[in-house]
Amino acid sequence: MGFRAAAGGGRWVDVAPGRVGRWVDGFTDRHGPPAVTSEAYGLMLVAPDGETAELHTPPGVPETADLPGFVAAVTAPRRLGLLLARKGAVAVGVADGDELTVSKVDTRYVQGRTAAGGWSQQRFARRRDNQAKAATADAVDLAVRLLLPAVGTLAALVCGGDRRAVDAVLADRRLAPLAALRAERLLDVPEPRHAVLVAAVAAARAVHILVRQYGRAPS
Repeated sequence: MGFRAAAGGGRWVDVAPGRVGRWVDGFTDRHGPPAVTSEAYGLMLVAPDGETAELHTPPGVPETADLPGFVAAVTAPRRLGLLLARKGAVAVGVADGDELTVSKVDTRYVQGRTAAGGWSQQRFARRRDNQAKAATADAVDLAVRLLLPAVGTLAALVCGGDRRAVDAVLADRRLAPLAALRAERLLDVPEPRHAVLVAAVAAARAVHILVRQYGRAPS
């Protein structure tokens, strides 16, 4: 379970699906039985002492209007596709529950920016652009081979890394069925490697909870 400060006050808590029920029980013990309302993002809990908790529905989980239903939904098995991309690196995978069952990582060199000017800078820029296009093409081919065949079984596609790199991959028309499953959540990940892909499964399934005092809205 991870914590991070939230803009405007409060804190974000990332809770594994199997621990959400216990987290809610702890929230209730500390602050009293909360009132529960259904929101576009998931559920809002408002405790008698003014503490609030926004439970954000993870990718691929159906909307629920009550707390027991939410806990049951986030813990239910579901299949997720994963697409992580940064510069010349890409990682794709399929997760059944918390287990990564299909995975592949590919890396292609893409030259960094150069401080040179004039004709030399233009030449390097063209070379870098060609390298980036080749890396994107490799990433598309990987997604076509590993993710597209599973599209009918996926509850959602969760992406991570650089948004522009991910957008470039999913812009390929062959991946339109995958793009239609793309979740709003974008994972903040380093350069994709197999270990990063494994860790991304937990991040994709986690319940994001925003905890703050009632009335302390972001400024």
